[in-house]
Amino acid sequence: MRVTLESTVKELIPNAKFGIIFYEDITIGSSPQMLKGRIRLFQESLNIDLVDKEMKDIPGIMEWRSIFKQTGTDPSRYRPSVEALYRRIKKGQFLEPFNSAVDLNNFFSLKYEIPLGIYDSTKINGDISITIGEEDNTYEGLNGREVTLHNMVHTKDATSSFGSPFVDSKRTAITEATTSAVHIIYLKPSMDNTECQEMLEAILKMFTQVHGGTGRVVMVGTGSLSHINRTM
Repeated sequence: MRVTLESTVKELIPNAKFGIIFYEDITIGSSPQMLKGRIRLFQESLNIDLVDKEMKDIPGIMEWRSIFKQTGTDPSRYRPSVEALYRRIKKGQFLEPFNSAVDLNNFFSLKYEIPLGIYDSTKINGDISITIGEEDNTYEGLNGREVTLHNMVHTKDATSSFGSPFVDSKRTAITEATTSAVHIIYLKPSMDNTECQEMLEAILKMFTQVHGGTGRVVMVGTGSLSHINRTM
């Protein structure tokens, strides 16, 4: 499975960077109690930190709001998923455990201030493209609503669109039956290559510590980005 960046992304998002991690032989279930406790404690600490802050004070959120504007998406109407998470935490609406993969995905999003999406590899048909949506690009989201992807950066396969930094599709959702997965990490354009690589490898390490298996890291982007392809 290959991941490519379409020309529209290169034109509209200077210095765009996307991390992709391919996992194999993983086991997903309920999050271990230690992980649940760590995620809960992190949310409580973040809630305190956000008391005197607004969303404009969170660098990662502001970078992704800016990207939405650059592609023609109104970030006040379609908020980046990381902003939606931060708003919940600020209100004290802490995230309840779902499964180990989703719980970790949300934790990484809060920790690194960026959107992430994780998908069942067996539900993805062919290669993955990162593109900008056209008027007819839609899917049923995990929120049960039809998601319109017009002017939004998102991922698609040979079948249709399946993921975005707004909300993901039901079609490729992770379940406890998933044994192979693809993690899309919507990196901040301001990050340098070394910082990106260190983050991706930290995500891979923690994810496989919880789920077992192996992972392969790839990074694609525009500008002077050097291609990274590493197996761990």
